[in-house]
Amino acid sequence: MKYWLEKIEGGITAVPGVEAAGVHCGLKKNGEKDFALLYCPQPAVAAGVFTSNRFKAPPLKVTENHIENLVRAVVINSGNANACTGLRGENDALATAGETAARLALAKEEVLVASTGVIGSYLPLEKMFAGIREAVEALSDQGGSDAAQAIMTTDTISKQVAYRFQVEGGGSFVIGGMAKGSGMICPDMATMLAFLVTDAGIEKTSLQKALQECVNYSFNAITVDGDTSTNDMVLLLSTGSGNLDITEGSMFWEPFKEALMQVCSELAYMIVADGEGTTKVLRLTIKGAVDYKSGKKLAYSVLNSPLVKTAFFGEDANWGRIVTALGYSNVDFDPEKVDISLGHVQVAARGEAVAFDELEAKAALMKAEIPIEINMHMGTEEITFWGSDLSYEYISINGAYRS
Repeated sequence: MKYWLEKIEGGITAVPGVEAAGVHCGLKKNGEKDFALLYCPQPAVAAGVFTSNRFKAPPLKVTENHIENLVRAVVINSGNANACTGLRGENDALATAGETAARLALAKEEVLVASTGVIGSYLPLEKMFAGIREAVEALSDQGGSDAAQAIMTTDTISKQVAYRFQVEGGGSFVIGGMAKGSGMICPDMATMLAFLVTDAGIEKTSLQKALQECVNYSFNAITVDGDTSTNDMVLLLSTGSGNLDITEGSMFWEPFKEALMQVCSELAYMIVADGEGTTKVLRLTIKGAVDYKSGKKLAYSVLNSPLVKTAFFGEDANWGRIVTALGYSNVDFDPEKVDISLGHVQVAARGEAVAFDELEAKAALMKAEIPIEINMHMGTEEITFWGSDLSYEYISINGAYRS
């Protein structure tokens, strides 16, 4: 049977029936959109992956409880993380879900909640409730772009993508998504939020399994600064309103995961490329790792090293910083087997220096995306991770984040 995957416009609202809105309710000082609402006319099965940070924000806790139910709406605010706000913060998150439910004639347990922004401030509920009222009025099947803008914090671009899976002769599904993230990015489930919807019909256990697998190789394979936020979450809703029901092991199970992986990967890449102060994207491929877990530890040790990141910002082929970061990763490997290449230029072989053309290496490091390959020669696992350099602008942005 012939089928194909095509990129389409519309982001989250490319999924038939899904409505969204993005409005300004006064949480951001600059007057930009700061409140988003997603709405599914039909009850949706939901899956989620959440931060491993022990300081879990109250909205995240509420969502973890509500996600066991069928879901009709997701409400998201930027400009205030509602994190480290105790019982009041949890009550505020519940009140947000309750007010949204009342306006949409739903049960509050059908509403998921997410927040992003400055940690340690209480939500101004009057403004939040005004945002809910305005967002409900503004709901539209063309509202995906407004919603994607409303969840931004230090992002410089909104992040949304959608794909349609089409079977020749009939049968299709759509996956649409949006995400935010620019700084405090090192998900472990960046400040990072992602919201995905599909009209494919999938039962909850399988939906969760597919999401976790795709998150591991997309959102959990990126880093900007090594910081895992209190509010990180990725949500996936299945409305089942399309004409394809998918079960594990069926002929469309793998194609569904491939489509989901495509959406997740593109959104994850957008986050890194839009990282605070980023001038270069680092595409690191770890080859020959023993397993995924050790490969991830090796990659993050390299990509989160300030010395490695500044070397790439300065376009300096200082591969010694890479081997140093590998060496303190707490992964067991044989240093005498490690090969390293920057672009197509090999700079180390079997753990030792090799002669290379500095000008050729410099040319590779001047590109906007720099491929880095590290072969551990210890196993068969191969994983690609994405990181960013560290520039003066990152310090400027984060030195004045609250002001």
